[in-house]
Amino acid sequence: MTLTTLLIVTSTLLLSFARAHGGLANYTVGETWYRGYDPNTPKDDQVGKDWMVQRVWDSIDPIFFTNDTGLACNNPGTPATSYIPIEAGQELTGVYWYWLHPVGPMSVWLADCGGPCEDADVNQLNFFKIWEAGLLEGNLVEGMWYQKQFQKWDGSPALWPVTIPSTIKPGLYIVRHEIMSIHVANKPQWYPECAHLNITGTGSAVPSAFYVKFPGGYDPNDIDIYSDELKDATGLRFGESKSW
Repeated sequence: MTLTTLLIVTSTLLLSFARAHGGLANYTVGETWYRGYDPNTPKDDQVGKDWMVQRVWDSIDPIFFTNDTGLACNNPGTPATSYIPIEAGQELTGVYWYWLHPVGPMSVWLADCGGPCEDADVNQLNFFKIWEAGLLEGNLVEGMWYQKQFQKWDGSPALWPVTIPSTIKPGLYIVRHEIMSIHVANKPQWYPECAHLNITGTGSAVPSAFYVKFPGGYDPNDIDIYSDELKDATGLRFGESKSW
């Protein structure tokens, strides 16, 4: 089956999502499923509900600008009212029902809310990266990106498993999943979604450096995300923050 045929079949199955980019729909910890926000379901049926663990993202459209406040937790980023309980060292899996873009890095971040996350200003939180993956082999255009491996074309969801650091200090955190798509030259696209975590454990560790705020985590003059002259590049870095 050709890629064109696959796209036609997938678009038919996705119905209202036919022209969509994609987004993080649900989370799992072990065998427990946590429902995320659905931009295609009435907001009043979701916002403020005691089961809602994810901050509101109104559409599957990307963030285009590095100074957009939505770069933190998407727009409008309305706080969730509940938390995903998880132990340090456990695996958190992000569930995407589909993802269409193949080029660009993916990363996962945490930020200590310093109290109830529903009261936190996400643009003032200090985020630190706990996971990242990008170009696995080859060059920017023709190489294999983790984002491409992440895609599923068989009707099953794309799963993004990440382990919470085993030594992290317990507390209330925001987890931020970010996909950056760079398939269009000079026009990077960011797709962030955030959820609230209640991390338990006996650890006491916190990162000593590499904190960033959003906006602020990306430089608008960064050649790695804006240049159209990188078709042969293989060793790209995106942003200044390293993983903890």
